[in-house]
Amino acid sequence: MRVLVVEDHPALARQVMDALSEAGFVADRAADGEEGHFLGDTEPYDAVVLDLGLPVLDGLTVLKRWRAAGRDMPVLILTARDGWNEKVAGLNAGADDYLTKPFVMAELVARVQALVRRAHGRSRPEITLGRLVVDTAAQRVLLDGAAVKLTGLEYRLLAYLALHAGQVVSKTELTEHLYAQDFDRDSNTLEVVVGRLRRKLGEGLIETLRGQGYRLVGG
Repeated sequence: MRVLVVEDHPALARQVMDALSEAGFVADRAADGEEGHFLGDTEPYDAVVLDLGLPVLDGLTVLKRWRAAGRDMPVLILTARDGWNEKVAGLNAGADDYLTKPFVMAELVARVQALVRRAHGRSRPEITLGRLVVDTAAQRVLLDGAAVKLTGLEYRLLAYLALHAGQVVSKTELTEHLYAQDFDRDSNTLEVVVGRLRRKLGEGLIETLRGQGYRLVGG
């Protein structure tokens, strides 16, 4: 899954992005509100971490513009400790959650994970599909109760398909959600990754629909 971090403090932004990366996300960063608004308006993110105190364009304005344009990705806002009025304004403007600075990084990751799950109608981190279990909090995959060792990209692809279980997901959508903005995206790589997953999981779990994409089914 792909997350946008809109934060003007470089050290904090890097810490957030590193923590999200360790949790199985790919993250893009915007250093000011104008850049953040542009990326959030043009790229398909699964969630956004949005600081309200941004240069050029403040976070609240960015959020209002996204929502007015119909951009409905989950947004977690970051506010100052004494900014209760900012929290209320942010939630009223369409934010899904908030976190007060300073914060524990593990809590931010857990909140982003929960927002992504809820956006797909899931309340629990474990997605069970017959013999297959994908734990999106622990980044763990079980097949018939045994752990399956996956690479980072294999896990991200499988987790995205699991969140959309039973639905056809196109190669374009997978590419947009599995790679960061500055990555040299190659949809042909997906075929290789799907092939490796099939060897590890068995042939029946990931279906290929020619000209449409892939679908994860219960096994």
